[in-house]
Amino acid sequence: MRFNPHILMVFPQFPARTFWSLRAACEFFGARCPAPPLGLITVAALLPREWPVRLADRNAEVLTEADLKWADLVMTGGMLSQRRDTLAVIALAHSYGKPVVVGGPDVTSSPEEYPAADFRVLGEAENLLDQFIAAWRAGARQGTFAGERPDVDVTKSPVPRFDLLNFKHYLNIGVQFSRGCPFNCEFCDIIELYGHVPRAKSNEQMLRELESLYLAGYRGHVDFVDDNLIGNKKALKRFLPVLREWQAARRYPFQFSTEASINLADDAQLLQMMREANFFFVFVGIESPDSQTLVATQKKQNTRRDIAESVHRLYQAGMVVTAGFIVGFDAERPGVAEAMVGCIEATSIPACIVGLLTALPGTQLTRRLSREGRMLAADAPLCLGDAAGLNFVTLRPRSEVLADYAAVLESIYAPPAYFERVRVMGRALNLPRFHRFPLRGPIWGIRMLVAAVWQLGIRSTELRRHFWRTLIDIALHRSANIEAVVGMMILYTHLGPFARYLIGEVNRLLATAEPALPAASRSAHSAL
Repeated sequence: MRFNPHILMVFPQFPARTFWSLRAACEFFGARCPAPPLGLITVAALLPREWPVRLADRNAEVLTEADLKWADLVMTGGMLSQRRDTLAVIALAHSYGKPVVVGGPDVTSSPEEYPAADFRVLGEAENLLDQFIAAWRAGARQGTFAGERPDVDVTKSPVPRFDLLNFKHYLNIGVQFSRGCPFNCEFCDIIELYGHVPRAKSNEQMLRELESLYLAGYRGHVDFVDDNLIGNKKALKRFLPVLREWQAARRYPFQFSTEASINLADDAQLLQMMREANFFFVFVGIESPDSQTLVATQKKQNTRRDIAESVHRLYQAGMVVTAGFIVGFDAERPGVAEAMVGCIEATSIPACIVGLLTALPGTQLTRRLSREGRMLAADAPLCLGDAAGLNFVTLRPRSEVLADYAAVLESIYAPPAYFERVRVMGRALNLPRFHRFPLRGPIWGIRMLVAAVWQLGIRSTELRRHFWRTLIDIALHRSANIEAVVGMMILYTHLGPFARYLIGEVNRLLATAEPALPAASRSAHSAL
């Protein structure tokens, strides 16, 4: 075995049937998947420079026999949704006699699921990889390296190895500013993995990352992958003016998206700073329109506000909004479907990711449900295959939860409803004058528009009328937003069919003759 081993980094596949795969939209834009593995290319930058590294992203390319024969060591890992393929990668590597290192959030949360891995890195790599490297050089060929708590000094995190990527494979490229979130949502695993105190990189560090990406020739959509970009507002407000200057000096080569808590809408100064730096897109977790449900699940930051008004302030700041909603909370009451649809229509958010509640490993929710005896066995069939969800006994009858879920999807992804929200959003969106959409220059934008006209405006009998009505409406009332609106219409080519698939799966489950799982006694939930 070489002292300086050849490292093959393998990013496992995500399930194809999820809202997040955006398969049809990726094909439309000529990409293979939404985003590259930022975690793996950061780990690659932590390895000794003399160790040769290759990257195989199984979402974008085929892992070849030649790659496996070249490698001395395989590094892999990812999220819970990638577990099945991560285990397949381990087995494949072992069939070639290659040892495997597994890291990332899923093995950190559920190390017992990865007994086949030769090495397990449990926690943030910046604090642990030196231990692994020393052990490997000392001759160790198995071991577990675990961090005590999420306390990595992220200012020492290296510039990711962007040189390992084929930019053409992706809709966007990710960078990370901070880790952690100050809130305490019961169902969230981010606070368990990365802590309640958001740790931010330095201004100089972030500019080095962006400059590296810029010099590599990339232009367009850059996603700040932070789970809550505004978790550390002070650090962000120090960074944004510097980012604005960097962007302006290079004629705005990047457009930024991110995820943030909805209280972003409360800070007019921060919104203006993000606007000036060219943030154009934000994902917010709304989860439920019901204050009682939000309080019960400890997402109080979404209460005491008008959700629709908050979202429209984000539009006014020049940001397209997408949002997450969840069905299946304990505190839900009859009528949740109607209330959720009403909230979505009032916000005019076109792309809403509606999921069934899942008790994730290591979360407060899972610990509580375990105490109450409500967690289902790990091998119990989940309700929607790769979509997962409801891996516990619900308080309401399971059939009611599923029926509400299907009702929400059916309503919001009916073409008239979706395209109406696109039109309202298109009129409300206030993009800055220097904003360039759709990310890769005017020629690419023209190609996108022509392709959309052909696919949606001519070929699709179902969507043709909605497409032309929406396109004409935005051309007449807010032509500066035409490309943003076309982009949201293109997203429907994935979101609409996938919603119909989920509705069909729910209806199949509701019609089955098999006995339904029981509902739990409401007295089991002591918090209610």
